[in-house]
Amino acid sequence: MRLPFSIYLALTYMRPKRTFISVVTVISVIGVMLGVAVLVIVLSVMSGFDNMWREKILSFNAHITVQDFDVIEDPEPLLAALAEVPGVTGAAPFVQGLAFIVKDERVFTPLVRGFDPLYESKVSRVPEHMIRGEYNVEGDGVLVGVDLARQMQVGVGDTLLVYSPQHFSVSDEVYLPEELELRGIYDVGMWEFDSSFILTSLETARTLHRMESGVHAIQVMTVNALRANDVAAAIREAIGPGYYVTTWMQQNRQLFAALRVEKNMMFILLIIITIVAAFGICNTLITVTVQKTREIGLLKSLGFSSGQVMGVFIWQGWFQGLIGNMAGIGLGLLFLQYRNDILKFFSDQFHLELLPKELYHLSEIPAATSIGDVAMVAISVQVICTLAGVLPAYRAARLDPVRALRYE
Repeated sequence: MRLPFSIYLALTYMRPKRTFISVVTVISVIGVMLGVAVLVIVLSVMSGFDNMWREKILSFNAHITVQDFDVIEDPEPLLAALAEVPGVTGAAPFVQGLAFIVKDERVFTPLVRGFDPLYESKVSRVPEHMIRGEYNVEGDGVLVGVDLARQMQVGVGDTLLVYSPQHFSVSDEVYLPEELELRGIYDVGMWEFDSSFILTSLETARTLHRMESGVHAIQVMTVNALRANDVAAAIREAIGPGYYVTTWMQQNRQLFAALRVEKNMMFILLIIITIVAAFGICNTLITVTVQKTREIGLLKSLGFSSGQVMGVFIWQGWFQGLIGNMAGIGLGLLFLQYRNDILKFFSDQFHLELLPKELYHLSEIPAATSIGDVAMVAISVQVICTLAGVLPAYRAARLDPVRALRYE
């Protein structure tokens, strides 16, 4: 297959030669490669963190929460109505409120969540994250997160003295604290849930909050967490306007909005690396146009159009960007494949704790490579590198063949 003249000449000029221009070209391509690799790595790691937080949030909370403006006095009809909504796989009522725990003259203020084990098994993944004891809240049993247990210095079998804030609102009566037994410790890997909640039975939570009946809200699990908004709309239509229906995405919108903004800003900042490399490509091509002045003049004198001459240098920038793109994507994917081995190497060799467990609750770097992210990087870098050849191409196209051949 015969190549168009512009592409053929561009590939000819790119053949390796032992010249300074060839060295600069290689350095420019390496710059593009490193820029693309860093972009792929950073965007994949940030997507991994996004997925990790999503998984940890859904390990403790269900996809949708249904609340009344006050206490839901009779949740059974509502539970039956929710079960009929397409896409709903389970629903469970709960009571939640603040409590005071006294331990060794120290006061802790976690949230107490009471649930019915009969329903909770359909919406909760806490049983999968038990690390000590058992998932049992019958009677006066409670479960606490690993961070809260560490703060209180308690273990399975210890007794917790739990006070309800409602008891302080009554001045003419004295209420004794509830004595609850710690039956198990869970670890979902998110500080907010592992340090700020204790789980108990629905009856115990009602007693603490001076409720004779009813629940504060109902958690709903769906088939697909990412389509919770669609199911929420169906729930609103099924149960009427008297309830407040929120999804897990709405409840955590600040966290995910911050992650999204951070990811976008990192892309914008890191693309500058590629722009710097593109300036190197532009500089190389300008030098090539100077060196090939007589050849360009000869081509134009033979009848080649300015567009064909421009195409030579634009295609050169395109090919250099393509090589840097492919090499950068490959390097980035290779680094992601062995990212945790590299992390372990630096930790062992230089005694650097790059991912503190007490801060991130992680022993490995999460990563999720998206085809969309890789395509966005590749297209953006390809456009930048192609545009880098526009200025040299324009200069070559404007060259006067008579002046170029004057000294030939």
